[in-house]
Amino acid sequence: MDSALEFRLLNEFQRDFPLCPAPFAELAARLGVGERAVLTGLEKLRREGKISRVGAVFAPKRIGASTLAAMAVPAQHLEAVAAAVNRFPEVNHNYEREHRFNLWFVVTAASEGRLQATLGAIEKAAGHPLLALPLLEEFHIDLGFPLQGESPRTRATAHMVQPVSPIGEAERRLVSVLQEGLPLFMRPFALIAERIGASENEVMARIGKWLEDGAIKRFGIVVRHRELGYTANAMLVHDIPDERVGDLGRALAEEPAVTLCYRRPRILPDWPYNLFCMIHGRERGEVEGIIAALRQRHGIADCAHDVLFSLTRFKQNGARYA
Repeated sequence: MDSALEFRLLNEFQRDFPLCPAPFAELAARLGVGERAVLTGLEKLRREGKISRVGAVFAPKRIGASTLAAMAVPAQHLEAVAAAVNRFPEVNHNYEREHRFNLWFVVTAASEGRLQATLGAIEKAAGHPLLALPLLEEFHIDLGFPLQGESPRTRATAHMVQPVSPIGEAERRLVSVLQEGLPLFMRPFALIAERIGASENEVMARIGKWLEDGAIKRFGIVVRHRELGYTANAMLVHDIPDERVGDLGRALAEEPAVTLCYRRPRILPDWPYNLFCMIHGRERGEVEGIIAALRQRHGIADCAHDVLFSLTRFKQNGARYA
């Protein structure tokens, strides 16, 4: 595939994917190439691991239930424990990070009850207790990854994460198909509609409604940042007084270098931090410099903090809610 076409596919279509009967033809028209070039190009990127899928990124807790979880695992047992955790389909991301709590993973399920049951089963299979750190307040969860320049930011607002009502069976069928990604065919929404017993228009309308409501954060190409050279991935955590965490969360969310920003609970005495940011870069020194500047600029250099760089990626899939 032409490198310029590859770059444009990766950089320009991580969001605002066309919701029309022939979306890949629409992409091709915008790029000035043939539809076949777009389809074969996306298949090549998926095969190379540069993208995981094309499709929906669901917002945490808008469709089902989810949590970030952490374990402290002796180094000699880490790979075996990570493999045990990975066997659960509800686990979609699983990373080793530099910390006493060295295994970090995301768990999703169709409901809060099933999530709690899964967490218990993971603890039993892994042989280690886990910390569950559910999302409490969202400041910035964009999940796009611009390869050139900076992603545009609007003024950050905090969103308290509230439990949602269970979705209906027809919607659950659609979620179960969407979480696998769009089929790379000329009429992908028609194929999805056939699989779930709906019409093509109904499928596109439901996706559009979920985007409008915020249940889908974005719809487009989902890239894998490590394969694109962004290997310095740091989770920056702070212990911020509760009365300040909202203002600081919104301020940090507007920083171009911050890809995620949210509040999670402290779990004392083991975990004293309540404000989380994610920062990606090509080199560790670059990210460390960004973090030092952020802390100074926002007046939190004296706040307790930690920086957890990722070391090993054990699993990275799309969330599975159905």
